Amino acid sequence: MPGTRVTTYGMEQRSDRPDFYIRDKRGRAALTSPHRHEYFQIQINLGGDTVQHIGGAVRPFPRNALAFILPHRLHVIPHPEDGEFMLINFSQAFFLPQLSCDPLDLEDIPIGQAPELSPFRFQEQLDFILDDATFEEVKTWLTHMRELDAHRTFGARERLKGYLFQLIGLVCEHYAEPLQAFAANNATRRGRKDALARVQAHIREHLHEPTLNLTDTAAAAFLSPNYLTHLLRKETGKPFSQLVLDRRMQLARTLLLNGTQMIGAIAHRCGFTDEAYFSRCFRKAHGLAPGQFRRQQHNGPL
Repeated sequence: MPGTRVTTYGMEQRSDRPDFYIRDKRGRAALTSPHRHEYFQIQINLGGDTVQHIGGAVRPFPRNALAFILPHRLHVIPHPEDGEFMLINFSQAFFLPQLSCDPLDLEDIPIGQAPELSPFRFQEQLDFILDDATFEEVKTWLTHMRELDAHRTFGARERLKGYLFQLIGLVCEHYAEPLQAFAANNATRRGRKDALARVQAHIREHLHEPTLNLTDTAAAAFLSPNYLTHLLRKETGKPFSQLVLDRRMQLARTLLLNGTQMIGAIAHRCGFTDEAYFSRCFRKAHGLAPGQFRRQQHNGPL
């Protein structure tokens, strides 16, 4: 999925209502390219085996499977033409009105505080596939939800929430052991570390390119630019531009100390097209111009 232009959708773009919306494949055309949305989503496979691409993982998505997608999580499920599925979109305010946090911080909410987040938090590690008898119960709830959503009357919103929580609670009950184990092992934290490792790998590979940027790096790490910015500030305390500049200054220092290349060549190897700008950045980082730094390190302090 890296390199693909990714759109982030709001509820108003993909739903008929701002709080909760349920449809089958005839409701509107399915999205066939990687995308994100600002709301929660559950997809239910009623027939037609496929796979789901979610974050950095590719997982099976057969009949009787459910997919739980957090806001801003990159994903796509390529449903076969003859497949059948149901899709539920709902806002954070509808689902978790007690949480006022930024959607990008949902992965930091303790499972004990919001256990209903469990399937969403660990979708990249687990496949939620139900047996036929249990899935028939889910299909009954889906039918009730569609009827309620199509004819909203006083109390319908609360009943929709009830069915939604029954569905999520059923999955949590069936997958209690692995969900609790992942929560205990802090799988979300490991997921963020893996994402940061992908970011660092992309930066290392493209550090010499002046065009290295946040958007391409985020795509390479299966993240949105907003989420990558948020993640870097949380994990490193630095914005993307400062992280790249620090890496370039480290590389420049190494090249100056361990070679005889001209300053202009080192600037280009570090991703700078302007030698003078490179020298200004280096002086700011190390207190000396590149040539002075090299001479001092080779000759010792004056």
